Amino acid sequence: MKKLLAVLFLIPFLVTLTGCNTIAGAGKDVAKAGKAIEKEAKDTKKKM
Repeated sequence: MKKLLAVLFLIPFLVTLTGCNTIAGAGKDVAKAGKAIEKEAKDTKKKM
C-alpha cells in the first residue's frame, strides 16, 4: 500500500518537473530568437 501511495505522489511530481524543463527550453529558444531579431534591427539601422 505504501508503494502505491508513493507512486501516486511521484507521478504528478515527475510530470511537473518535465513540464518545467520543457518551458525553460522554450524560453531559451524565444530569447535566442529575440536576440537574432534585435541584431538584425541594429544592422538595418546602421545601414540607414
